[in-house]
Amino acid sequence: MVAPHLSSSPYCDVLLRELKAEARRAALARREGCDPALGARLVQHVLAEAPPPAGAVVAGFWPMGQEIDIRPLLLALAERGHPIALPVTPKRGLPLLFRRWRPGEDLARGPMGTRQPASGEDLRPSFLLVPLLAFDRAGRRLGYGAGYYDRTLAGLPGAVAIGCAYACQEMPEVPAGPEDWRLDAIATEAGIIRPA
Repeated sequence: MVAPHLSSSPYCDVLLRELKAEARRAALARREGCDPALGARLVQHVLAEAPPPAGAVVAGFWPMGQEIDIRPLLLALAERGHPIALPVTPKRGLPLLFRRWRPGEDLARGPMGTRQPASGEDLRPSFLLVPLLAFDRAGRRLGYGAGYYDRTLAGLPGAVAIGCAYACQEMPEVPAGPEDWRLDAIATEAGIIRPA
């Protein structure tokens, strides 16, 4: 995992919030017409170019709305013997928790439209598939604004984080501050992008 991309932000906090808000609006508009089923293409790309190490605990996410659907990838990884964990969203300001999920198990409703395991074993992932609204070639990620993944990745030294997105979610430069963590790679329907 790559540490935050900057030791200090080139933007003041107010300007950074405004830049991120505008980038989120643009990213949501770009994603609007995408077909979540394109997520099935992530299986071949991730397994061929960026597979998790044998036995790694893999954290995924249950797609919401127009997010790319990574469920085919989660099933393929489970078939390869990887324990699969899904995030459980805690109170705002805390990192995510992860619980074991097995294909076919029911999920409970979580905050903000998420789906999460209602019970089960807590796991510590070493390989994370991360949702996002936008990304750039430097591995910067724009999320939904609550900072859950940034806090989570900060607490998982050595873990690999792969963003999962449509190719159209790429932007020239994601506005980012010192608390924003880079991704190790981005998986899209077009292939794997590794930050320079």
